[in-house]
Amino acid sequence: MSKEKKKISRRQFVVRTALGGTGLLVVGAFVFKRPIRRALAEYADTVELFYTGSTDDPLIWFELTSENNVVFHCPKVEMGQGVFTGLAQIAADELEVSMEQIQVVHAASASGNLDLLSTGGSTSISSLWEPLRELAATMREMIKIAAAESWGVDVSELSVSNGIIAAGVNKTTYAEVAEGITDWTIPSTPELKPMASYKFIGRPVPRVDLIPKVYGTPIFGMDAQMPDMLYGAIVRSSKIGAKFIDADTSEAEVMPGVVQIVKEKDFVAVVAKSMYQAEVAKRMIKATWETDKDWNTEDIEAMIRVGEGHPVEIQKEGRAERILEGSDNIISAEYFSPIGAHAQLEPNGAVAHVEGDKATVIISTQVVKITRDEVAKRLGIKKKNVNIIPTYLGGGFGRRLHTPHAAEIAAISKAVGKPVKCFYDRIEEFQNDTFRPPTHHLLKAVLKENGLIEALEHNVSSGDVSYGSAITPPLVNPIMGSDLGAWRGGMIQYRGIPNYRAVSWRVKLPFATSWWRGLGLMANTFAIESFMDELAWIAEKNPVEFRLQQIQDNKRGHRLKEVIMVAAEKAKYTDTVTNGKAMGFAASTDVNTPCAQIVEVSIEEGQIKVHKVSCVMDPGIVINPNQVEAQCEGAITMGLSAALYEKMYVEKGELQPVLYGPYRMALMKDAPRIIDVTLLEHDTKPGAVGEPPLGPIGAAIANAVFRLTGKRLRRMPLQEELESLEV
Repeated sequence: MSKEKKKISRRQFVVRTALGGTGLLVVGAFVFKRPIRRALAEYADTVELFYTGSTDDPLIWFELTSENNVVFHCPKVEMGQGVFTGLAQIAADELEVSMEQIQVVHAASASGNLDLLSTGGSTSISSLWEPLRELAATMREMIKIAAAESWGVDVSELSVSNGIIAAGVNKTTYAEVAEGITDWTIPSTPELKPMASYKFIGRPVPRVDLIPKVYGTPIFGMDAQMPDMLYGAIVRSSKIGAKFIDADTSEAEVMPGVVQIVKEKDFVAVVAKSMYQAEVAKRMIKATWETDKDWNTEDIEAMIRVGEGHPVEIQKEGRAERILEGSDNIISAEYFSPIGAHAQLEPNGAVAHVEGDKATVIISTQVVKITRDEVAKRLGIKKKNVNIIPTYLGGGFGRRLHTPHAAEIAAISKAVGKPVKCFYDRIEEFQNDTFRPPTHHLLKAVLKENGLIEALEHNVSSGDVSYGSAITPPLVNPIMGSDLGAWRGGMIQYRGIPNYRAVSWRVKLPFATSWWRGLGLMANTFAIESFMDELAWIAEKNPVEFRLQQIQDNKRGHRLKEVIMVAAEKAKYTDTVTNGKAMGFAASTDVNTPCAQIVEVSIEEGQIKVHKVSCVMDPGIVINPNQVEAQCEGAITMGLSAALYEKMYVEKGELQPVLYGPYRMALMKDAPRIIDVTLLEHDTKPGAVGEPPLGPIGAAIANAVFRLTGKRLRRMPLQEELESLEV
């Protein structure tokens, strides 16, 4: 049977038109630079990314087994966020199979089911909401068409349940229908089921990856094995900006277990029979590096100052700049956030095997396509000859949005002619992180006589996030003029203020900074929401009511108001300190998902203790309530850790600290005893979930500490700042 030619859907047409208009946007951005860039920034702040892979062929997404189960080859990677489970629920409902019948696996690049962008940005569920339902529904109809033809009946006579097709006395399974078929009829996309008829979407289904994780099944990158595998260890400098020149490998060559020393133009590595032998021999290599400067924290802090970088106005309404320049009653404050590490549990690495003009790499990565392309380029082979097999991630958080070590390990495998496994050690993982950039914020405001805001300005200076990133299209940065990752969360969300403005200052730092969960969201929200609390205090207004009175009356504003009001009601918000505990409030809107949080905090022996977090979020349609609640709990805990404790510094050209412990993070004893999550659903589709709950927590804690101590914490980590103020 031949495939029918499918019509171009409206979704595909919109995608192609948008891409085709890039040239026009480039011209417009430079002819009308400021207004166009503000419009693009506003668009980037609200746009929900579409899925960029192939959605034409269900056969590369779904595979039927003889047991009448469905193998779902998922192009999004599972890194603990529960995407396998949520997407399986979506697919199962349209496929008309049970959750027990769906097995989810990572789609290898050779399968053809390749996401052209990444797994990140809280877009896995939202971007696949429509395409995956269409694919599953189309696959269901393909099977029904084949069954109808074999029975000589009309498709309309068939009924389907749990992967079993029936028509009168005839009954068969999906697997039986598919047996022997090599040429499928792919119909036009069928009408999707109404929400009311879904069995799994919107319900708390157990995670599909629960059992392998509980039983310790080897599913992570570090677990990967290949037959006849050797072990590699790459020599890496501890210095910022070090360039490899040469190496004396004579002592390493004679170490026990060493098979070969591999010297490339940009690195040198040991290959040995065991990981331990490779690591020991690596330490015997005397490498020569070239560095331009021994940087220190003071150098970095001097660079990250509003006024030092390149400014781009990303938001403007009214005459904020003019009002602030002409006022004698300006209220201003500065806020700071430090360098932050990802500190994920599983370090980076891979297993690679290069045979002739073909390469296979097993790796924990968020960017399968980019990794494939980089390996192909390094080896000088065709992309189609590189198979990237993604694994479960032992933590991602943006750290694996670029995995160039895959190309290095592939080069080592090519040199020795055998599979090679190579991973960073913990110190190297810290030193070679793509860090969360430090930030400096300057906020200014003028209040009206009634206490509300007349003009508000936010200036944020930050190191790069999206600039120079492998996943950012080359034209985005020159068009935008600013780093959209660095100012994420940095726009004024209180659009009822008559005059407001936001300016992003870009600074190029000497070490790698890039994507970190939420991008600039936590640092920007910390600054803006702390300042809003200060303004409310000066105006002698309730901080919740103060915000509510300055939110625009539109859909976006209504959703923000709703999460704020529900949070205040659930937590019974009060400004009063009771039994040594105070409440702090903050809210943010990230990728159209508003989130409000209220914390209960005390100070115990000089230590900030968060007892309870009340979180209200509106992510639109909730696919799996348990999964979304878990994402809120995880984001809040991660944000609490970063806000209270986490900090990297630079000393004599090296980033420090390089181990858990010295790099202080929240422990179990530091976690809130209660995290109360309430989910609202005021949208017609799923929205962002994984990152929005990270935004408010830092500001909420700082605002609570002010009520307890009368001291404003304007610099993260907050615990260190509190201690410095008390000295």
